[in-house]
Amino acid sequence: MKAAEAVAGVARQHAIEVDSDARFPEATIRAARELGLLGLVSSEEVGGKGAGLDAAAHVVERLARECASSAMVMTMHYSGAFVIEEHGDETARRAVASGQHLSTLAFSESGSRSHFWAPTSSAKVEGDEVILDADKSWITSARHADAYVWSSRPANAEGMSTLWLVPRNTEGVEKSGGFNGIGLRGNDSAPVTAWGARIPMNQRLGEDGRGFDVMMGTVLPRFSIMIAAGSIGMAEAAVQATAEHAGGVKYAHLEQMTLAELPTIRAYVAKMKIRTDEARMLWEDAIRAVESGREDAMLRVLEVKASAAEAASAVLDTAMRVCGGQAFRKDVGVERRFRDARASMVMAPTTDQLYDFIGKAVCGLPLF
Repeated sequence: MKAAEAVAGVARQHAIEVDSDARFPEATIRAARELGLLGLVSSEEVGGKGAGLDAAAHVVERLARECASSAMVMTMHYSGAFVIEEHGDETARRAVASGQHLSTLAFSESGSRSHFWAPTSSAKVEGDEVILDADKSWITSARHADAYVWSSRPANAEGMSTLWLVPRNTEGVEKSGGFNGIGLRGNDSAPVTAWGARIPMNQRLGEDGRGFDVMMGTVLPRFSIMIAAGSIGMAEAAVQATAEHAGGVKYAHLEQMTLAELPTIRAYVAKMKIRTDEARMLWEDAIRAVESGREDAMLRVLEVKASAAEAASAVLDTAMRVCGGQAFRKDVGVERRFRDARASMVMAPTTDQLYDFIGKAVCGLPLF
C-alpha cells in the first residue's frame, strides 16, 4: 500500500526524537490523515476507504517496523474507529472517514486494572444527558485524540458495561500527568478522570448494557490482531538490523572475517527469523479466521497477541546479544525496539491472562 509506505517513511524520520523526547508522533499522524489512512476502515458510504481488518493490521505492522509509538496510536485509532463505524451516528462516522477524527479506547480503569471488560465507572441518566464519573488509568493519545470510546457500567440496563463516545474536551474530563515509560514513549498515554462530565444520551455506542458484547465481538479481535501486528513489525525490523550488523562488522585481525561468518551468530539470526515467521504465520491465520467468521476465530485471537508478544521479546533479546555494544546506542534503534517490545506482554489482556483464557478454551471451560 503506497500510503502506508509513505507514512512509514515519515515515522522513520521522527522515530528517534519521538522516543527520546516522549513526543507524540504528530508528523506521522498528520501524514496518515492527509493520505487517507485515518479513514481506512470507515465505509465508503460515509467517505471512507471501506477496508477491513487485514488492511488496518498491515498498516500497523508496517509502521511498527519504524516507530512502535506511531503503530500504537494507529492501533487504538482503528480499534475505536471500528466501534464508531458499527455503532456511531453519521456525523461521527463521517468525521472518522474524512480523517478529521483521531480515535482511541478508554477502557482500562484503576478499579479493575487490566480486566478492561469490567468497568467500575458510572453513567447516570439525567434528562437527555448522561453524567459520567470515572477514573481511567491509561488512555493512549489522551491529549491528542478527538474523542474516546469510553466504557462505564450500564446506565439503566442489566449487563456488565455500556460504551459512549466522549469528546476529549468535555467539561469535567481531565487529563493528568504524562507518560515517561521505558517504551512506547510517544504514545501519549495518561490517566483521565471524569467527574460529573455530561454528554448527550445519543453519544451512546450500541445498546445500554451491551458494551461487553461490543468489546468481545468488535474490539478484542481487532485490537489483539493489531497489537500483534506491532510486535511482528518490531521483530521484523530487529531481524533485518541484526543481519545487516552481522554482515557489516569485520574482525580486522582475522582477515576481515564478518560476524555473519561465525556459525553461532548465524544460528542466532536463524532463530530470530524462525520465531518471527512463526508469529507472522499465526497472525495471518488469525486475520483469516476473524474475517471469515471461522469457528476457531476466538482461539486464534487469544493466541495471536500472546504469541507475537513473546516472539518479539525473544527476538529483541537476541538482537541485543548479537549486536553487542552497538545495540546500546540510541541511533541504532535496537535498544528502542527492545524496550518497546515489552509493552504488549503487560497490556490488557496481559500475556498471563491470555494463557489462562487459552487454557480454558482448550479445556472446554467458559472464559468468563
